[in-house]
Amino acid sequence: MKYSIKDIGLADKGRLRIEWAGQSMPVIHIIKERFKKEQPLEGVKIAACLHVTTETACLLKTLKAGGAKVAVCASNPLSTQDDVAASLVKEDEIPVFAIKGEDRESYYAHIHSALDIRPMVTLDDGADLISTIHSERKELIRGVYGGTEETTTGVIRLRSMAKAGVLAYPIIAVNDAHTKYLFDNRYGTGQSTIDGIIRSTNRLIAGSVFVICGYGWCGRGLAMRARGMGANVVITEVDPLRALEAVMDGYRVLPLAEAVTVGDIFCTLTGDIKVIGKEHFLQMKDGAIVANSGHFNVEIDLEGLREITKETRVIRDYVEEYTLTNGKRINILAEGRLINLAAGEGHPSSVMDMSFANQALSVEYIVKNYTLLEKKVYSVPEFIDKEIATMKLNAMGVRIDSLTSEQERYLTSWEMGT
Repeated sequence: MKYSIKDIGLADKGRLRIEWAGQSMPVIHIIKERFKKEQPLEGVKIAACLHVTTETACLLKTLKAGGAKVAVCASNPLSTQDDVAASLVKEDEIPVFAIKGEDRESYYAHIHSALDIRPMVTLDDGADLISTIHSERKELIRGVYGGTEETTTGVIRLRSMAKAGVLAYPIIAVNDAHTKYLFDNRYGTGQSTIDGIIRSTNRLIAGSVFVICGYGWCGRGLAMRARGMGANVVITEVDPLRALEAVMDGYRVLPLAEAVTVGDIFCTLTGDIKVIGKEHFLQMKDGAIVANSGHFNVEIDLEGLREITKETRVIRDYVEEYTLTNGKRINILAEGRLINLAAGEGHPSSVMDMSFANQALSVEYIVKNYTLLEKKVYSVPEFIDKEIATMKLNAMGVRIDSLTSEQERYLTSWEMGT
């Protein structure tokens, strides 16, 4: 079995950490047990480009339990947990091509290595895998049933491909499932981003001015957690509806050009490029901290920052200090990459339980229905979303009511009025 990891000797540590994560993932466990019995993925080859974390390991083990042959590479150069990669190789015989800190050349070489499995289904987080298939590995397209996409950034890219008529096989946008974005994006990103920033800086959040660029579900989650820790939260937005919502939620909303003069900590969560540019860096306070929790590091204009920098140094792990030509110091966290995964461990397992349950059940849905699907981006079927929510509630010991037959008739009737 081919693989490319840092150190196979880390496998025992990784195995224990995967076991720990699995204890908070009851929905994935239920699916895994069913997959073992039914073998719905027997003979299906799957290439996954995901953050190689303990939670991802639980998903991959579930897919393999269902009969699939799986290969995985990293979806971000800094997000791999090397002990997890080692455990997947040694304990589960899953080919892993991922090393934390790999350079760009290795990153794409690893994507190609995962694709050498000649996948029938692809799993993506950011759409780099499917983009590589469409640009450099077109010979594989004919054998692909369909794929899934985990994150907002990837869904944006794939919808653009579909609109342009170049998407060559169907995709299920896992990110759009209610049991994904309402929980993973909001509660997962909120907590894990704060965790990554604190781990890398050890700075006090309380009393700081915390500027959040973007008020989508990830931005909402981070704003909640920052305010909960005592920060004075400022939101910057380009969408008037989201900006209005931020105002109504009690946050201060400012143009970024104004926010940069008062902010102590900045974090981008937009999915767009050059959100914070060199004109903004020049106006920031001395010692400002800048992080990104969007998928790609392009949200921070690092090239522009270098143009106005006279000196750099790594002052602590995951903190690079840029001394600008005007004498101010700007601290960039984790090279502008995902702070929650680069400096932390990513989302808590309990929230990833639902996200990866969507992945597993969406893969099963593709295998069963690929002949009926068109070359476009689909939402997760509603019945899957509700099934996952029900399983999660049951696992938490929470019971809810159900509609009576009379109530159901009322909700579907136009005759019954006042």
